Amino acid sequence: MGVDFGLPHFDAELQELGLLAQTAGLTPVGKIVCRRRAPDAALFVGSGKADEIKLLATQTGAQEILFDQSISPAQQRNLERHLELPVNDRTYLILEIFSQRARSHEGKLQVELARLQYLSTRLVRRWSHLERQSGGIGMRGGPGETQIELDRRMIGDSIKRIKERLRKVVKQRSTQRRQRERRQAFAISLVGYTNAGKSTLFNALVKARAYAADQLFATLDTTTRQLYLGDVARTVSLSDTVGFIRDLPHGLVDAFRATLQEAVDADLLLHVVDFSSPDYLEQMAEVQRVLHEIGADQIPQILVFNKLDDISAEDRPPQPQDSFELDGTLTPRVFISARQGLGLDTLRQVLSQQASRAQPAADSPYFPQSHEAGA
Repeated sequence: MGVDFGLPHFDAELQELGLLAQTAGLTPVGKIVCRRRAPDAALFVGSGKADEIKLLATQTGAQEILFDQSISPAQQRNLERHLELPVNDRTYLILEIFSQRARSHEGKLQVELARLQYLSTRLVRRWSHLERQSGGIGMRGGPGETQIELDRRMIGDSIKRIKERLRKVVKQRSTQRRQRERRQAFAISLVGYTNAGKSTLFNALVKARAYAADQLFATLDTTTRQLYLGDVARTVSLSDTVGFIRDLPHGLVDAFRATLQEAVDADLLLHVVDFSSPDYLEQMAEVQRVLHEIGADQIPQILVFNKLDDISAEDRPPQPQDSFELDGTLTPRVFISARQGLGLDTLRQVLSQQASRAQPAADSPYFPQSHEAGA
């Protein structure tokens, strides 16, 4: 379900929501879009459109309703009562995918923190039992403490514990970064919109076997490898990071700040763009917005326009590299196909030029051959 409030980048076809649903293991069976000036306070879409959703759900056998926008806890509760089906929004869907995909200890902690922060605002949904009082002998709650207060307190305690564990992980990362700085290693991070091909490019450059798939959020945990640049006879570190997406929940941005720290501390960002996507300009703008939010927007970038093999011959650029104005700055751009290996030699040359401008450093024989975040 998508509602057009006249804001830019409205996905009238709900393509990205459908991909998110499929990534989470769901099967889309129908869609409805509508236009409103503002959300309905009670049902987000109004009673008439809610009736239309209920009819379509009955006709298609839908078992769950997904909204492309974030809806309030009260709107979610009212919709579930009206539709007699579970109702979830884009934020919940992204959280579900992250919960399924996190592999490292750090990644799991970050996902659980974001999930608990989201859940803490949704306790109003459980209207059937949250008004009971839990006080009395043998009960965990104090005298007269309602179930909703008890649940909130337990969730709050869990959030505090996870934050403390994450602080320790951040401290460990800081130690690793200081060691890397002492070795004067040139650090490069791959960033970009989800499914732009970052992991495929990462594997192609360093001959690694990081998981890569044609789906959203294939990579959640940062992975770092050595990349040898023959033109300057120097080894640099290359990190693959989690992909960004439109309307990424703020809780996830905060929770994944430690993982995204690899981008903040990089000397150079490879901003990978899905050149074949009709929305690549909007996707680039979203990546820039998140980079600004995490304090990485001032780091030099190289734009890597990927998936050249999906571009028709007549639409391909005449040169393998040029410059592109990004946020008012003329930025180097390279056209590649990570899947077919097109343009990788040109990209390595550009990387060598960037690395050579940095303070030269002798590669340490003690530089780890591989490091996976949270391992």
